[in-house]
Amino acid sequence: MAVQSLYFSDRDGLEMALSNPDTMLFQSKAEADARDKVLELAENVALWLEKNVDGISEELAEKCAISIAEHKDLFAKAMKKPELLTEVGEVAPTES
Repeated sequence: MAVQSLYFSDRDGLEMALSNPDTMLFQSKAEADARDKVLELAENVALWLEKNVDGISEELAEKCAISIAEHKDLFAKAMKKPELLTEVGEVAPTES
């Protein structure tokens, strides 16, 4: 039997990573680092939303922020071509 290393983001925590292994456990440190960057961006977007959107709940701000962070490439392209946001259907999270 071989030994295998798995990585996860500290921001997710071990328990969360183990309960969602398909999306939160990674084969390489680079993949885990990319997940950590998405979570860092989401955290800051959530704080921004809470400050700038009247009446938004913390839970909704977090859900919106993680979606925005997971699709940051789409949002970056949409800054130049806004209709991209309505042209795509439901999209899977990007690998960052």
